[in-house]
Amino acid sequence: MSAVPTITPEELRAKLSSGVVLIDVRTPAEFGEAHVEGARNVPLDRLDPSKFLNQPGTLHVICQRGGRAKQACEKLLSAGVLDLVNVEGGTSACESGGLPLVRGAKAISLERQVRIAAGSLVVLSVLLGVLVHPAWLGLAGFVGAGLVFAGVTDTCGMGMLLARMPWNQRATSCTR
Repeated sequence: MSAVPTITPEELRAKLSSGVVLIDVRTPAEFGEAHVEGARNVPLDRLDPSKFLNQPGTLHVICQRGGRAKQACEKLLSAGVLDLVNVEGGTSACESGGLPLVRGAKAISLERQVRIAAGSLVVLSVLLGVLVHPAWLGLAGFVGAGLVFAGVTDTCGMGMLLARMPWNQRATSCTR
C-alpha cells in the first residue's frame, strides 16, 4: 500500500476559501466541540469509502491529531480513493495555526475516555483481586496488554468501542 499523502494546516488554510472537501473522522461529540470551518463529520467507525469513489477534487481528511485520519486514509486508499490527503497534526495543529474553527460545548476527548476507562478497570481489578479472588488480577493484565497493543499498532480497541457509545454520538450545538 502506498504511503498516505499529507498536507500541512498552512497549506489547508490556503485552500479553504476555494471550497475544499474536508471530512473530520472524529466522533460527533468531538466534532461538535470544535472543528475546522467547512469540515463535514464522517466518524471513522461509519466511514464508507464507496461514497467517496467518484468525489470530485482532493478529499482532505482530518481528526484530532492525525492518527484516525491516517487510518481513514488507508481505508480509503485500499478501496480505490486515490485523490486524498491527511491533514498533519489534525484539528489541534489547525487550531495552533490559527485556522477558523467552529466551537460548541466541551466534550471529553476519546483519548481521555480511554485513560479513564482503562485506569478504572485496573483499579477495580486490583481491588477485586485482593478482596475477592486473585483471578481478578488477570483483568488488569488484559487491560495492560491492550494498552501496549494500542501503543505499538496505533489502533485502540477500547477507543473504537467507546467511540460507539451514546454520549459520543450526540453532536453538540456549535457556534463560531
